Amino acid sequence: MNYIVIYDGNCNLCVTLVQVLENIDQGQLFEYIPMQDLETLNQFSITAQDCEMGMILIKANAPECRWQGSDAVEEIGRLLPTGNIFIAAYRSLPGAKWMGDRFYEQIRDNRYTIFGKRSTTYHSPYPVGCKASLSEEKGST
Repeated sequence: MNYIVIYDGNCNLCVTLVQVLENIDQGQLFEYIPMQDLETLNQFSITAQDCEMGMILIKANAPECRWQGSDAVEEIGRLLPTGNIFIAAYRSLPGAKWMGDRFYEQIRDNRYTIFGKRSTTYHSPYPVGCKASLSEEKGST
């Protein structure tokens, strides 16, 4: 099962978190699209307006299955090794989900002010479709 992470490639915080996820996952579970890549997003019927509500996680083999904002963050955490334990504990705390959602919204809406904006868009070394091209390269050797 693979997932597609759509992130703000101009946001310092977003890029740093994507890089941490890339280091943990090494392209095994997640592939990435920056929100600025409107041509690729169009393949998934995602608009720039859709991206204004925060990061998006898509199940690659069932693109209608999507999470956005803090729900996407939680699902990514749940998918990581031992992450389900932490997400379950977080979700079991009364009011934690509501507070987490509000916290996410504040960070999302003020990310450039708080963390700064990159001068160039970050493109992951694990873009959508990279597994297919890596498999083809291995098969041709």
